[in-house]
Order: sequence, then structure tokens, then C-alpha cells
Amino acid sequence: MQSLAGWLRRHWAGLLLGVLILAGLVLASWHTRELAQFLEWGERIADLPVAIVAAVLLMAVLFTFALPGSLMLWVIAPFHSPVVSVIMLLVGSVAGAFGAHRFSHRVGKRWAPGKNAERIVALLERRSDLLTQTAMRVFPGFPHSFVNYAGGVLGLPLGPFLLAALLGLTVKWGVYATAVHGAVEAIETGDALQLATVLPLFVLAGLLLLGALVRRRLESATSR
Repeated sequence: MQSLAGWLRRHWAGLLLGVLILAGLVLASWHTRELAQFLEWGERIADLPVAIVAAVLLMAVLFTFALPGSLMLWVIAPFHSPVVSVIMLLVGSVAGAFGAHRFSHRVGKRWAPGKNAERIVALLERRSDLLTQTAMRVFPGFPHSFVNYAGGVLGLPLGPFLLAALLGLTVKWGVYATAVHGAVEAIETGDALQLATVLPLFVLAGLLLLGALVRRRLESATSR
């Protein structure tokens, strides 16, 4: 029971994302017309160049200062195709990773991480190869803000650090953006049971399970 509670604490963000997507599908069957009107209004604004630039810059700023930049997924993905969404999300999150790395490197030991952040710092202190950093970016359970700041505080080389962010987040944002886009299409068409809508949710669930396994293996390997 304690292990289950610990798992839930570590992966609450990914679970919340899945719940929100499922809630969107349920709402699609109840308030399709109202939600479709809201999405239509959002699509008209989202295509403006100033809105695109503002969304990417805001995401970068949020990540730079260890704020929840991942929330920008809900501002970007519903109103753009998965390919465009992934590009925007990658630019914002990788730029934010760069900003957070440089900022936290200057802050150094003045940064006081919490218990979860301390575990990530300890993990990266012992094992910071490209594969490990990429795994942290792909799987839920490793908050990006903590990884960004840990990389800066430890002075990890910027090249591999940003490459891992690019590789890992390409996979992660691809799954998330596809899931959100599918939910939006379900709202617009009124069909919540399309394969394109349901499949990304199973992939997301798989990432959650693999993330728990990867985190456990990494933590056990570094504790030897």
C-alpha cells in the first residue's frame, strides 16, 4: 500500500494529464456545441503569428524560472496539428531548459531543492550520461523543471544536456500533443471512440508504467 502511495505521489502529473484528457472526452458527449464554439474561437486566435510567438516565449520563461511550463500544452496542442504543436512545444521547452540551466548554474548552491528535486540531483550527480538524461525527459515522473535546475547546479555539459532534452521531449510531446489533438477532434466530431483518439491514451499509460520502472532501475543502480 505504501509503494502504491509513493508511486502516485511520483506520477501525479502524468495521471492528472490522463484524467484531464478522459474528462475532455466525457465533456465532448455532453457539451459538444459549447466546446466546439470555444475551440473555433481559439483556433482563430491561435493562428496569429503574435499568438504563436507569445505562447512559445511564455513557455520558455516559465521553464527558465522553474514554473509549470508544461501547462502550455493545453494552450498550444488543442489549436494546432500535432506536428506544429510538437515544434512549438520543443522550441519553448528546449529554450526554457537552456535558460534554466544557465540561471540555476549562476544560482548554484543557493538553490534549495525539495525532497523530490534532491533525488533527481543525486541521480544526475552519479549518472548523467546522454541515455539517462534522455530517459528522464521521455518518461513521466521526472519533472522537467527539476531536471533543468539539477543540470545547471551540477554544471552538466550544455551540449548533451540540450540534446537529451530535444530527443526525449520530441517523443514525449509527440504522444501528448497527439492525445490532446485526438480529444479535440472527438469534441468537434462527437465521436470519442475513434482509434486515433484512444490509442495515444494507451501509449501515455505505457509511458507512465515504463517511467515508474525506469526510475526504479536508475535509482537502484545509482544506490549501489
